[in-house]
Order: sequence, then C-alpha cells, then structure tokens
Amino acid sequence: MKIVTRDALIDVPWKNGGGTTRNIAKGMSVDQVSWTVSRADVGQDGPFSDFKGLMRVLTVVSGGEMTLVAQDTSFHAVPWRPLAFDGGLKIHAQLQDGPLTDLNLMFDPVRCEGEVVTLTGPLLQERQRPDHGLLAYHVLAGQPAINAARLGIGDTVFCASSDAALKLSKEDALLEIRLTYRDQSDAIRLCIADL
Repeated sequence: MKIVTRDALIDVPWKNGGGTTRNIAKGMSVDQVSWTVSRADVGQDGPFSDFKGLMRVLTVVSGGEMTLVAQDTSFHAVPWRPLAFDGGLKIHAQLQDGPLTDLNLMFDPVRCEGEVVTLTGPLLQERQRPDHGLLAYHVLAGQPAINAARLGIGDTVFCASSDAALKLSKEDALLEIRLTYRDQSDAIRLCIADL
C-alpha cells in the first residue's frame, strides 16, 4: 500500500494560466503511460487539453459546479459525482460557482478499464482488488481509515498488491478508483509522481 498525501503534491501551472495540476501517479507499461491520476485546480473558464485515445473520469472534489461544452453535447460536473467521457473531445469548461478542484483519472481503454465511484460513511467493508489491476482511494471528507492507515482530505492511497479494508465514519467520504488491466497489460507498474 502506498500513500500520497495532499501536502506532498507539486503544483504545475497550466500553460494557459487557467489552473494548476498536481500529478499523483501513473501506470507505466514499458515506456507508455496506461493511466494517470491527478488533481486540478480550475480557476477560470477555458479549453480542456486534448487527450485523444484516452478515456477521462472527472470528479469535482471541492468548490462549485462546472459545465463542459463540446460540439454536439454538454456535461454537468457536480461535486462528488464522477463523470466519464472521451478524453479527445474538444471541451470548453464553464465554471458555474467560481473556482473548483477536480480529480482526473485518464486511462487507455486498450490497456485497462477504469471506474470511479463515491463511497460515503458509515461503512465498514473489505473491497477486493482486481486480479490484474489495483484499487486507489482519494479522500473527499473526514479521516477515513484504509488498511488501518488514517488519511486526510486530499490524500490518495494505492492498493496494488492487497485488498482494502475500509472504515468510514458518518463524516467520511472518498472516491474509489478501480483499474482492471487487460490480459496483455499485466506488466503495468504503479509509478508515484515526483514529489
């Protein structure tokens, strides 16, 4: 089990000045990225970067709501509700209630399948890691315990070789990130971002 605390993350300003990214981890297969997990502070309306070939699951973790406008469709991102879409869509973000922070899972659907769900307390449960893949948890509220380790808001834990024993009180909430590797992708390894 590996824990990445929110305080250890490094701010990387966007080139357009509209926000900041904090890389948390990625899954590497030889020299190719199979998935990434990051936090982003969105400070103003603007275009999303193009991640053609990747699926994206965006979850607003703090702040207000955001409308994501594409050519033929739009999505409404609200706090704590994961939103999945094609990373190659030309998206323009419109903030509804001021700045916000979101968590992004991006993954190559040829190499793995990714899913993000919100879990709230009270909850006492053992969650099984995929046979080929990993579980990760990102804390939204409170101080939940995972495998007896107490975590804080914005912390992320990766369970790459063990299941996860969750203990959430009624004030606790977290995102569960489940990555299941396809048969040909067993060699994907967890790489924590440079901290």
